Formats: sequence, C-alpha cells, structure tokens
Amino acid sequence: MAQKRLKIEVTPSLKRLDLITKGLVNTRFIGNYASAFKGRGLEFASYRVYTPNDDASLIDWTASSRARKLLVKEFVEERNLNIVFIVDVSSKMMLGSVKKLKAEYAAEMVASLSHTILQAGDFVGLTMFSDKVVKRVAPSNGMKHFHVISDNLSNLSFYGGNANIKKALDYTLKNFQQGSLVIFISDFITEENFSQELKFVAQKFDFIGVMVRDPVDVKLPSGQGQVLVEDASTGERILFQPSEISKLYSREAKKQISKLNRVFRDSGADFLELYTNKSFVEELVMFFNKRKLEWK
Repeated sequence: MAQKRLKIEVTPSLKRLDLITKGLVNTRFIGNYASAFKGRGLEFASYRVYTPNDDASLIDWTASSRARKLLVKEFVEERNLNIVFIVDVSSKMMLGSVKKLKAEYAAEMVASLSHTILQAGDFVGLTMFSDKVVKRVAPSNGMKHFHVISDNLSNLSFYGGNANIKKALDYTLKNFQQGSLVIFISDFITEENFSQELKFVAQKFDFIGVMVRDPVDVKLPSGQGQVLVEDASTGERILFQPSEISKLYSREAKKQISKLNRVFRDSGADFLELYTNKSFVEELVMFFNKRKLEWK
C-alpha cells in the first residue's frame, strides 16, 4: 500500500521568494537572513572602498574621514549556522478552512526556508512533535538533505495526537547545541502555561516562535444555522450557533494572541504571526529585514 503523504508545494513559494527579492535569493536575501540570524556571529574582517551596490549602512564614517574616501566594513562568518525547526504535527494542525491545512502551510514554509538555508551552505535539522517527539532529523547540510526534510514533513504517519508544547520545549533545551537558531512552529492553541520553559530555551538559543493559524481560529464564519464541531484532541462534539458567540470568540482569540506576543517578548524570544490565507513569503522577508536592522 502506498504511503499517504501531506501535500507540499514548495516551488510556488520559492518562485515568489525569488520575485520579491528581485532575483537575488542567493545573494542579498541570503545576506539578510544570515545577518538576521547570526547577529553578533559576524566578525569584522577589514575595510574596502564603498561601491554603489553596497549597503550604505555599512559605511564607517570615522574610518572614511581619516582615509578621505568612503570605506565599508567587511565581515566574515564565525561559523556555519545550525538551524533547527521544531514543528507541531498534532491533530489540531490538520484544520483548514482555506486552501491549505495549517500543517500543509507550516510544512511548505519549513521546506522553503530549508531550501534557502541549505543553498547558503548552512545546517538544517527537523524535529516533529505532538504529545511526544515523533521524528527527529539531525542537522546536516547539502541539497540532498532538503529531500530528507521534505520527505519527513510530507509523511502523514507522523501527524496526529495531542500537542504538548512544554514537553517539546523541554526536549529542545536538553537535546540541541547551544548557539543554534531554533524556529518553533505551532498554532499555540493551548491552555498550557509554558512561559518558564520558554525563558530557559530563549536563554540558551536564538529562539523564534512562529504561530500558524487558520482564519477560523480567530474568526467564526458568518452564516445562518447551527454548526457541529469536534475537538481534534478529545473527540468531544459541540453544536452551536456561530452568530451567538462570534464576537466573544474573536475577542478571546485576539486576547490569547496578544498574551502570546507578550510571553515571547518577556522571555527574550521573537514571535511571528502567520495566517494560512496569506503568503508566508512576504512576512518572512519583512521579518528577516527587521531582525537585521535590530542587530545593527
């Protein structure tokens, strides 16, 4: 029997990424993501004369004044990046009211980012979790590793069950190399209080939380009649009238997302909101550019 696969369409995202960065995926965008991720991992090497193609922010005005010509700083990378994706593959990630399930959207984002990172020669690892770690792919580099990452992300046998974010954070703390960049992807729809665990991992790693949600996670669809919903974790079913609770539902969803932002910020970690009805490419490019500016 053929193994069931999750549908992952990486090519459109890579093409859009290429379009947004004006054909400079392997140069300028890579430089931006490297600067955004490495931060102080870039070491000053020397000066050279400024050219019109250089980023003007790299001009050293003090050195330029002494030399009487514009000089820019050149940096070298202290080490290759070690980037680990931690992906929630629980049953609730299989929700989808638009074209993509949350799980498909997250998988395509991870695959697309992995492709870009591996092209730059850095290392990518993958851990998939529900109420336990269901799959771990050790960090490696080279484009052959991209197919390993994609194959595991599309394997439906790894999906299902409840989500335990605290356990996944604890596993991250104990099992990954200090100094790694950890990108933790989930819808973060949980009643767990994981703020303490988050503080610990944010102290050890450069840590980014990526929230992936479907539009229905934040706003109930309009319409007449009753709706039957089932809890993916417990199987419990509820029949309700959307119009009667839509305002309360949206208010509570926004309150929970606002709390998530605050918890990540207070822990010293970054937080990015993504929704399955919008392209993740544009959001990621803006996010990387923002991080790069913050590290300057």
